[in-house]
This record gives sequence, C-alpha cells and structure tokens, in this order.
Amino acid sequence: MDLKEFNILLCCTGSVATIKLPELIEQIEQLQYEFNKIMIINLNVVMTKHAFHFVPDLPHKPNIRFYSDDDEWISWEKRGDPVLHIELSKWCDIIVLAPLDANTLAKLATGLCDNLLTCILRAWDFSKPILFCPAMNTKMWNHPITKSHINTLKSWGYEEIPCVSKTLMCGDTGLGAMAEVDTIKSEIKKRISRVSLL
Repeated sequence: MDLKEFNILLCCTGSVATIKLPELIEQIEQLQYEFNKIMIINLNVVMTKHAFHFVPDLPHKPNIRFYSDDDEWISWEKRGDPVLHIELSKWCDIIVLAPLDANTLAKLATGLCDNLLTCILRAWDFSKPILFCPAMNTKMWNHPITKSHINTLKSWGYEEIPCVSKTLMCGDTGLGAMAEVDTIKSEIKKRISRVSLL
C-alpha cells in the first residue's frame, strides 16, 4: 500500500516564543512515529527576519528546509522561474503559524504581504487548514485592535489555537503567551488524522 504524504509548513514570526521552535520541531517529528504505517509527514519552516533573532543557531535537520525572505529572491531570476511563495503555498497541506506576533497578525488582517511568510498566506487556498498561535505581551493582547484582527482571520477560515496566561519573558503576568507545544502538536495531529481517514 502506498503511504499518503502530509506536508506541514511551520511559520515563525518575531515573537520571543520563537525560542520554542526546536521543541516544536521535535514534537512535530514525533508525529511521524505515530502515523508511521499510514502517512509520511514532511516538515519545512518559514521564518521572518526577526524570528531568526530568537533562534540564532537553527537545529541541524537535513530533512527540513528553513526558508528566509532571501530565498524568495534568490530562487527567481527570469520569467518562467517558480515563485517560491506560490510553490510553498501549493506544497503544504497545512500551515501552522507558531508563534504569530502582533505585527504579523496586523499585516495578515489588513492584507499586507511584504515578506515570504505573508506572501504565502496571501496566496493561501482556504480549502486547506491554517492554524495560528498568537503570542504577544499582555498589554498588546488587550489592545482593542487585537481582537478585531483575530476575528478577521477567523472569519476567513484561520483556526486559532488560543494563547494562555502565564508570566511572560518580560516579567508581566497575563494572557498573551503562545499555546503550549503539546497543545499545538495535538491540534496538528487532529488534522493529520482527518486526512488519514479519507
């Protein structure tokens, strides 16, 4: 029996929660063992310029490609060449935005697409799932525009994995922390399970 393939694109933005990227990758890789007999799970990562600040030493994963804005421009030289943000939006079966910072949230909700990550999302096919995990300071979370932006994304088909309340890296305590890695893994697993049953 031929195994199905499920392609995950993990997108990280300039939130301090990006320090959890190595842990999140490890947890997603564990899903391969859980679906070993029915599914091949592929993972690639797209990072904004500021996301790299929080993970200066990327985990060495020969089977995972880490994409930056530079890759968008390097990959295109002439008419007819593939456009990376279109190719990635076609390649993946799910996008997981973890973490989604306040800045990129605002860009997505207003249609801006000025980097690789936001261009991929602007070209998204909403027949496929897209999960997002907000992460920001409590004061930013409580700003009135945040709820409006989140509701806009959800009205288009984005699925929220809600933030949690805890003591943040800045020392403030309250809502705004990215959902726990186990929670994110569980939500991804649910989407893979749906595909495996088709």
